[in-house]
Amino acid sequence: MIIGVPKEIMTGENRIAVTPGAVRVLVSAGHKVLVEKGAGEGSMIADEELSFAGAEIVAGAQELYQRAEMIYKVKEPHPSEYELLREGQLFFAYLHLAASPEVTRVFIEKKVIALAYETVSIDGILPMLVPMSEIAGRMATQIGAHFLEKSNGGKGLLLGGVPGVTPAEVVVLGGGIVGVNAARVAMGMGAKVTVIDINLQKLRHLDGANGGRLVTLYSNPSNIAQAVAKADLLIGAVLIPGGRTPLLCTEEMVKSMQPGAVIIDVAIDQGGCIETMDRTTCHREPTYERYGVLHYAVPNMPGAVPQTSTYALSNATLPFALELAEKGWERIIAERSPLRQGINIIDGRVANRAVARAHSLEYYSLYPTGKKE
Repeated sequence: MIIGVPKEIMTGENRIAVTPGAVRVLVSAGHKVLVEKGAGEGSMIADEELSFAGAEIVAGAQELYQRAEMIYKVKEPHPSEYELLREGQLFFAYLHLAASPEVTRVFIEKKVIALAYETVSIDGILPMLVPMSEIAGRMATQIGAHFLEKSNGGKGLLLGGVPGVTPAEVVVLGGGIVGVNAARVAMGMGAKVTVIDINLQKLRHLDGANGGRLVTLYSNPSNIAQAVAKADLLIGAVLIPGGRTPLLCTEEMVKSMQPGAVIIDVAIDQGGCIETMDRTTCHREPTYERYGVLHYAVPNMPGAVPQTSTYALSNATLPFALELAEKGWERIIAERSPLRQGINIIDGRVANRAVARAHSLEYYSLYPTGKKE
């Protein structure tokens, strides 16, 4: 198969879908890999390294999209790439379609076979989302500490305080991969941490694993409101696989926060779980203020640390990319591979229930005979 790796053009996105090692694996398996010139620069991967590994470096996106049977990417297509898509082409990337009606419409109209990293689940784990969730969770606390500094618009708090001075209050909405990593870093920095989740088993595990060093709360509007009101740093870490994130923190709750508090919504790429996070930002201009509270709404947080995230992403996605290239989408469906769950759009129809529900579109089953999907 001819696999095309375009340069990411989202603002502040420095990742690339492949490393030289990944190119070598794909080429050794008999596939042709096209990489757009300069695609690896943001991750400090030179064209020469990719070429030495076996990739063909092409001058621009237009040639790459024309020749490639499969687009292997980090993020969803940019508007400037819409016209480059063609019917029957495989598109393999983070898509977050439930929060993006425009990209969903384009894939439907173009009849692209769109596969999303984030909707593939194996034994309840999202293998291609986990490494970026780990990175984003750890970054959330790091970034929050930065913006709590007075010179950056915050309250002027040191996250962990010092002896004789109370540490900052960190509240994490969600006890999954993002939330656990955010909480772990916050505790390591000496903050007082509260994790809120609807899954009591997760809360019990967190409590036991951390020896009671953090507060766990069951998720309901009352508990969330009380925790948010005292939060110096609020981290949104909620995930509904493939679906739009529910709004857990209301505008009234945000109003109750003290001036200079900071909100980091890691879930913003799926619509966000904070009501006042009504727009996305970028790494160049990452924050805006609402009711005196600093809002950080960057949807591609790991793009800021590409030398870590590119390699972590490639490690996670390469086995699936190789399977897709070797089998094609027909065999993926016929063999009931876990990768079939990644198919969100096929033949102009929506094959993911959460995406169909989010946009009030008809759901198309890959197995219309009624057999278990």
